[in-house]
Amino acid sequence: MAEVTGFGFQLYSAREFPPLGDQLRLLADLGYRYVEPYGGLFEQLDELQAGLAATGLNAPTCHIGIDRLRAEPHAACDDLQAIGTKIAIVPWIGPEARSGGADGWRRLGEELAKLQALLRGRGLELAWHNHDFEFATLADGSRPLELLLAAAPELPWEADLAWIARAGEDPVVWLERYADRIVAAHIKDMTGDPTGPEDGWADVGHGIMDWPRILPALRASSARYWVAEHDRPSDAARFARRSIATMQGWEAGR
Repeated sequence: MAEVTGFGFQLYSAREFPPLGDQLRLLADLGYRYVEPYGGLFEQLDELQAGLAATGLNAPTCHIGIDRLRAEPHAACDDLQAIGTKIAIVPWIGPEARSGGADGWRRLGEELAKLQALLRGRGLELAWHNHDFEFATLADGSRPLELLLAAAPELPWEADLAWIARAGEDPVVWLERYADRIVAAHIKDMTGDPTGPEDGWADVGHGIMDWPRILPALRASSARYWVAEHDRPSDAARFARRSIATMQGWEAGR
């Protein structure tokens, strides 16, 4: 069980609602303790640094594309350290990179292990974030996430709970199986209809995720960072406000 130090917000959730400085001030006012930036924000690095300094928010975790880590790992580390990040998280790979079957996922895991060693040499950790495709059954009966984590045995995982559920899997099973590998979690909800409004995602506590059942397994894991995320909110401020109210209610009710 890890100590959870307040709640965070994935800034990708607010990407369609600039300016960044206003986003950060709202999040700080609502009671968020930290944010999780994404790769596109490195194009606004000065603005991001200034906003973090002005609000007292920090960025202990950050999403960054694997292509950038491959192409310019040291420059990427410089940017991550400029905003105080401790854990760099690879958030996604495109469909073309998923077509290599079990061997392809093993090779990716081996590559991530090498990148992890490089980042550790710079004082950073590397982790993986899931979508739904990591849970598809491959021709040999294995799952991509299993292969990736086995090939990179020290690689932490940021568990996106609603993507696990959208894949038709039970988040509790995976939280329990990899409890000691989970460094962070995306606290995320859904409606059950991916063709519906907001692509079927929901404010935390306002969807169908079985939080009373999930929370004990999440609390028993090593996830230190709980990060609210919504892939396509029609109102990012509403999502931020209602989600932290839900999460604060969980803590008050313990």
